[in-house]
Amino acid sequence: MASSIAPPAAGTTTTPAPLPLKAIAPWALFAGVLLLVLLYFVGAEQGATSLLSGSDVHEWLHDGRHLLGFPCH
Repeated sequence: MASSIAPPAAGTTTTPAPLPLKAIAPWALFAGVLLLVLLYFVGAEQGATSLLSGSDVHEWLHDGRHLLGFPCH
């Protein structure tokens, strides 16, 4: 049941292929927008800037607001 793994040959090195910026930019933009929307709902979705009526969003995110240091009452 024992298996042996041969060590790499002397003098061989592997380098990772570089990622082009064009491949990363759309995902970085998507992640940034998603984080800004999440930050809005956790930090500001209540009161004068509210996009949704009622207090459902406040109740769902109440503990998260306190955990992240946002005052809400």
